[in-house]
This record gives sequence, C-alpha cells and structure tokens, in this order.
Amino acid sequence: MRGIGKTGTTPRTPRTGARPARRRLTALLGALLATGALLLASPATATADGRAAATPAEEARPQPGTAWMGMTVPEHEGGGRRSGEPGPVPYATVEGVDVSSHQGNVAWSTLWNAGNRFAYVKATEGTSYRNPYFAQQYNGSYNVGMIRGAYHFALPNVSSGATQANFFASNGGGWSRDGRTLPGVLDIEYNPYGATCYGLSQSAMVNWIRDFLTTYQARTGRWAVIYTTTNWWTTCTGNYGGFGANHPLWIARYASSPGTLPAGWGFHTFWQYTSTGPTVGD
Repeated sequence: MRGIGKTGTTPRTPRTGARPARRRLTALLGALLATGALLLASPATATADGRAAATPAEEARPQPGTAWMGMTVPEHEGGGRRSGEPGPVPYATVEGVDVSSHQGNVAWSTLWNAGNRFAYVKATEGTSYRNPYFAQQYNGSYNVGMIRGAYHFALPNVSSGATQANFFASNGGGWSRDGRTLPGVLDIEYNPYGATCYGLSQSAMVNWIRDFLTTYQARTGRWAVIYTTTNWWTTCTGNYGGFGANHPLWIARYASSPGTLPAGWGFHTFWQYTSTGPTVGD
C-alpha cells in the first residue's frame, strides 16, 4: 500500500518564497470555499500455450483506474530531495492530504490528530472508473472536521474534456455551498499508461483542458483547481498561460521549494511536496 500524498496550502505565495501570514490563508480558504496542493521493451517470447509473453514494459504498466495524484512525478522528475538538500521551506500554514482507493478505509482521526485539516479524495478517472472507497474517504474526512474536495485523474486520450468533466461532476466531483467543500481538481500529469502527453499536440491538449474546465464551471458554478507539474505543463501545453486568472494552481514538486511555476500563475494555492506520507488505511 502506498502512503498518502502530503500537501500544504498557501495564499498567493510569491516566487521568492516569503512566508505568508496565517490570517491570509484563512482568507484564501474562505475564498475557495465561497467561489469554488523508462522501461525498454525486450523482444516478445512465446509462452507454452503459444501466447506472446508480456514484455517487461507491459508487466510494469499499471492497470486502468489505478492512477493516483502524483503517481507519475517520481519517475519523471525524481521522488525526493538530494543528499544535503534542505527540507521544504515552511510556506504552508495548513497541512492536508490526498487519498485514493490505494488507502482503502482511511483512519481520518489519525490524520486529524497529526494536524491535517483538509483532504482531497480521488473520485473518478477517465469516463469509466469510480473510486470504490470514495464515500468512506470523502464523508469520513468531513465527519472528522476536515474541509474536503474531490479530484479527477484526467485521461485526455480516452474522451473529450467535457465528457470527463460531466462524469466527474456526476460522481463525487460536485460542489456544495456548506462552507466545507473545496472546488474539484483536474489532475493532469504524465500519462501512467502510455505516451507522456496522451498522444495530443500542445494545442489539442490546451483545448482539451479548456473543454474540461468550462464544462465543470457550467455544471458546478466553480472554477476547478489544476494539479500539474511545471515540466509536464511546459512539455504538453507549450507552457500555456491562459488559465491562471481563474483556476487555482496545485503544483507538484518533491523538493525543498515549489520551484518555477507554469506560465500564467504568479503564485500557487497548493503545493504537494511529498508522495510518502504515512500509511493510514486498510
């Protein structure tokens, strides 16, 4: 079982990294709540029954539906700090977690007692996968006192952005005016099942993302958060800068600082700084 992802949320953090005041974080969370963190294939061989044996790359390829937030980051960008590198700069004044079916039934009281105050739960992937533990995780985080939200793992090569946004909104990704529900998240990162950019050109990827975001906003009245890495965003969208005005940024970077942000964002709202939080599920 994998550990949870750890995230800090920080208000309008400048690129220079000045530590924000706690009261500004409270204001930011309030605004979010009111308005919406290589395998080389070898030649195939035959098995005893005549079928081609799986190549190492095929055996290593995950099954559809098993992706989680940040799953692809360590392979492509590294999974931790180098020797001698300092720990994360304490930007965040509130800690939170992201969970998926890999955690099973989560011990939310344990996470609450460890200081976590918000949670994002994987709801959907593509247009066919729904997290079987979503109800326990989403409601459990709420019941223990956390602010909670849901995320969608995007598969742009499977269906349109609008189709996936509707699937997400209909299966846990909606929004509630209860003061404790965060806007949904579009998790757009390296393809865990194939080509890095899902076979899309940079312009096609931008159009797909826009299709998802505008559809989600039409369904829920809220602008979705975008979870990504600067490297993926630059590679697959050409570092498109047109979404930063409305959509909060959740940057993934497992290092001592968030680093350079994608174009269009002057600050990040969430920073996922590690994928190796504690194991707190079944």
